[in-house]
Amino acid sequence: MKILVVEDDPMSINLLGVTLRSAGHEMVVATNGREAMDILRRTRIRFVISDWEMPELSGPDLCREIRAAAELGRYVYVILLTGRSDRGSTIQGLSAGADDFVQKPFDRDELAVRIRTGERIVSCETRDVALFALARLAESRDPETGAHLERVRNYARILAEDLSHLPEFAAIVDAAFIQLVYATSPLHDIGKVAIPDYVLLKPGRLDPEEYDIMMGHAELGARTLATAIEEFPEAGFLHMAHEIALTHHEKWNGSGYPHGLKGDDIPLSGRITALADVYDALTSRRVYKGASEHGVARSIIIQGRASHFDPRLVDAFLRREQEFRAIAARYTDRPATAAA
Repeated sequence: MKILVVEDDPMSINLLGVTLRSAGHEMVVATNGREAMDILRRTRIRFVISDWEMPELSGPDLCREIRAAAELGRYVYVILLTGRSDRGSTIQGLSAGADDFVQKPFDRDELAVRIRTGERIVSCETRDVALFALARLAESRDPETGAHLERVRNYARILAEDLSHLPEFAAIVDAAFIQLVYATSPLHDIGKVAIPDYVLLKPGRLDPEEYDIMMGHAELGARTLATAIEEFPEAGFLHMAHEIALTHHEKWNGSGYPHGLKGDDIPLSGRITALADVYDALTSRRVYKGASEHGVARSIIIQGRASHFDPRLVDAFLRREQEFRAIAARYTDRPATAAA
């Protein structure tokens, strides 16, 4: 396993290197927390050992950055190395998001055992991976959607991150909410798995009867997730997935479906996913239409302010529109022939 060591003391780095290599691990070194975050964003490393006292970002500060970085798209296990043993420091580290602690100077055997414990957790199939796989399964029936799920969940993350800086959303949109909307927004169209092929795969626009059938995907998806909630009522992520599946076609002015919800009666997760989904639909090619340029999509979203979309979300989109463009460029759909 590749392990990121965040340490600025050469002697400690050497000792950790000997311990990790003897246990069959590969060590990557960052000498400060900022460098560590850059490495985590560029690689798929899922295990970090960090000193508590660090330049630029302390060990607990690094934990907070990792937990807030929904764009990492994975769980990162963190062990803090510390000379502190008081109760207050333990609470501080755990509150920051640390998974485990090892006292300095560390015992090599103890550290190896704690790494193995963390390795078992990291190697387990994570909730987010399972959710995305489930969404992919539903999406696989439509060969045209390409990287739609990747784009939508990143657009949703960007919008949620922006809202988190507004006082009116501060109590709702925290790091956990951002990660949850990123993880569950790909399930917005899970109900389409129950839509018949002659509607879902029709090479052209739907007639009114077919459109009514297609609109049923919101309630079909919500019904499926509601069944899962009955079995696992404590699973908070299922509740948000249910909200999104049911309400991502509701509109701010009450003209959406399936229940004509209006304004703040629409769950925030549904409002976020609605804008993310519409932007992607506008800027993506379909068999019945070409892809619109960003400027065209931007104008349509502005026109939908306070009618289709929560005005505050439109404002968030405008503040972060360059990031939307970057995501669209990064996750471009493959040509249909290649996908086939």
